[in-house]
Amino acid sequence: MCQLKSDNPSFVLHGVEDVKIENRPIPELENDEVLVEVAKTGICGSDVHYLQHGKIGSFVVKEPMCLGHESSGKVVKLGPKAAGLKVGQRVALEPGMGCRTCDMCKGGLYELCPNMTFAATPPYIYGTLCRYYKLVADMLHPIPDAVSDEDGAMMEPLSVAVHSLSKLAKCKSGDNVVIFGAGPVGLLCMAVAKALGAARIVAVDIQQERLDFAKSYAATDVFLPPKKNDGEDMDVYAERISAEILAALDIPAIGSGALNICIDASGAAVCIATGLHLLRPDGTFVQVGMGAPTIPIPMFAIVTKQLRVLGSFRYGQGDYPLAISLVSRGLVDLKPLVTHRYKFQDAREAFDITKAGKDKDGKPVIKVIIDPPQ
Repeated sequence: MCQLKSDNPSFVLHGVEDVKIENRPIPELENDEVLVEVAKTGICGSDVHYLQHGKIGSFVVKEPMCLGHESSGKVVKLGPKAAGLKVGQRVALEPGMGCRTCDMCKGGLYELCPNMTFAATPPYIYGTLCRYYKLVADMLHPIPDAVSDEDGAMMEPLSVAVHSLSKLAKCKSGDNVVIFGAGPVGLLCMAVAKALGAARIVAVDIQQERLDFAKSYAATDVFLPPKKNDGEDMDVYAERISAEILAALDIPAIGSGALNICIDASGAAVCIATGLHLLRPDGTFVQVGMGAPTIPIPMFAIVTKQLRVLGSFRYGQGDYPLAISLVSRGLVDLKPLVTHRYKFQDAREAFDITKAGKDKDGKPVIKVIIDPPQ
């Protein structure tokens, strides 16, 4: 065991737009639990959503909850039955734990466990934006020297991209991928598609500056959709935009070179409809972004093209190890995505600029990383 500090400063959400830095007890360990001293923490859109609204769908904040779930750290104490790790080891935190007994867990789909305990997700009130966080040993992934602490914190959103592209879409060399939304998760999906050998990676977004970054980062092509015409039906608009994308980028609708994978990281209904229209027959659509709970979709396109339409939820077995491998081998570069860094005591400002999408100087925000408490 390392010499522990006596306090555990934590960034705690008490209600809508009401956050405080306060001391919480250092977690006590049982069985295979491990105590981690947090090194770096990234801000996720879900953290911001809880700050702004106090809930996400059925997950409602009912008591003070520490925010944060994208973190790396160092092992400082092992529980009596913890195995496979040693004190001082640097790790990426996979911040959820299934019950280990239900059919989903036993079937290797622990991300779908109905009794999942996930950081900063009600009813669990503990998050990683603190000094010390505890997690079971098998949800801590050692990171090699080639992977920085910031990279380690980014393994969480990168694993979301790995899960959707590698496991669900089964992206492989030569595939042609279109990705809607050039925010952090969309950009990471582009990076993973590139690492897996996709021949063409088309980024679609409504902000030109995001598309410019996507093109410099991992996209082979970008497209800025024109606005919807007055009175134009959404599905008519989606069909029109899909046709314009194919024409503008010289992409065939079927056959060699056609788009066979679509990832939606926006959650916008019109993007989902456009993506379904874009796909070639026998294509695969994966929904990653969270939007309205119910939307209209072009079922005719799904049926007549025999599309596979899948939802993607977090990450599961093998996703973190693959994410770490891609970064350690230089196949995915996470460093360009970190645009802003903040001290722990300035976490509120970090959340504010993430929410705004730009800092006070007008610089776009992609990913914000927060240092640990001093």
